[in-house]
Amino acid sequence: MGQVREKVSRSLAGAVTEEISASLAPVDAELERRYPGDPGTRRPVHTVYVPGDAFAAGTPRSWGDQALAALDEHAPDAAAFAAVLGLDEELAVPVYDRVRAKLAREPVEDLRVDFEDGYGLRPDAEEDQAAARAARLIAEACAAGTAAPWTGIRMKSLEAPVRDRGIRTLDIFLTGLMEAGGLPGGLVLTLPKVTCPEQVTAMVRLLEAFENAHGLTAGRLGFEIQIETSQAVLAADGTATVARLIQAAEGRASGLHYGTFDYSAALGVSAAHQAADHPAADHAKAVMQVAAAGTGVRVSDGSTNVLPVGPPEQVHAAWRLHHGLVRRALVRAYYQGWDMHPGHLPTRYAAVFAFYREGFEQTATRLARYVDRAGGDVMDEPATAGALASHLLRGLDCGALDADEVSRAAGLTGADLEGLAAPRRRRHTTAPGR
Repeated sequence: MGQVREKVSRSLAGAVTEEISASLAPVDAELERRYPGDPGTRRPVHTVYVPGDAFAAGTPRSWGDQALAALDEHAPDAAAFAAVLGLDEELAVPVYDRVRAKLAREPVEDLRVDFEDGYGLRPDAEEDQAAARAARLIAEACAAGTAAPWTGIRMKSLEAPVRDRGIRTLDIFLTGLMEAGGLPGGLVLTLPKVTCPEQVTAMVRLLEAFENAHGLTAGRLGFEIQIETSQAVLAADGTATVARLIQAAEGRASGLHYGTFDYSAALGVSAAHQAADHPAADHAKAVMQVAAAGTGVRVSDGSTNVLPVGPPEQVHAAWRLHHGLVRRALVRAYYQGWDMHPGHLPTRYAAVFAFYREGFEQTATRLARYVDRAGGDVMDEPATAGALASHLLRGLDCGALDADEVSRAAGLTGADLEGLAAPRRRRHTTAPGR
């Protein structure tokens, strides 16, 4: 018996649709400008901060060697490491092996030479020399292929007491890079202690002036905005300042980084309770996350100040704390955070690798069923399929997963995953890729 063809009737003239579309065209354009979506490039899983006077050409390798030494001393095999962190037995060996391989190959993904709190106030001549030295060392490391994939500086803020010093350090550092051969591809600048959109606008004007002075392409220089003041989250009129900060950056903002301790202190949280999992921290990061959604600006968690040093039981306790905080952040979709000590690297990578490996088979199967329209015990929609594909891509980018095993489990190539993750945009690799 053939299918019955329904009578299709309409009441609205075509001119109505055209009129509606014309009226919404400016809105469409504005939404596209404000919410272009994630750029789809690889992102670092962490940012390492090193004071300007402590930074050396071999810092990334030194951190990796110290992290490996910590594993040798406090968790010499997979079983010992898994016992400390409570890793699933099936994950113990692959995670441990990948952590050691990562520490040997690329221990630091993102390095920031710090001229703010980690450096403090110094005589101008001393900071001038340190900024010039940082530029020279970074340029040499990039030329030698030994630099972290992302690297740059955190300048002092644009608050009145340190404004001139911050601008001067930024100028010396960028000028030094230009004189050494040009700006590296993974260059990142961090603007701390932002309180108002006008400071972000001022940073944009500074970068424009530098680009003009050196004939650089407009927009070549971007920056991260550190959210570590109460005013950066909620303005005096009750609006979410952080959303205005993103717009004030005029497309140059690449990230919002949460400052655990400055922000907690600003809200009156006592020192013993200043941590990335404090309710005040959760509120700030939730506001940051919603404000940044769809804009292409990525959110980073902060750090812990509990260092894995001392006797084994103290190191193990610090490892468990850090591992738990990193995993907690990943579950909340904060895929990046700060690491302040070489001993944090093993647990950073252990948490990241376990996060992507533990759900790998289920994720790949769900995505394969969605593509094949095969159904299953979960009804996934296009948005969820995009999230599944993005999860696999992040796992590939950081080294938690291998292309062959993803292809075998999901039946999809990297290009397939990219199309599912961001159908409107192709992933590109202007930032360091995998």
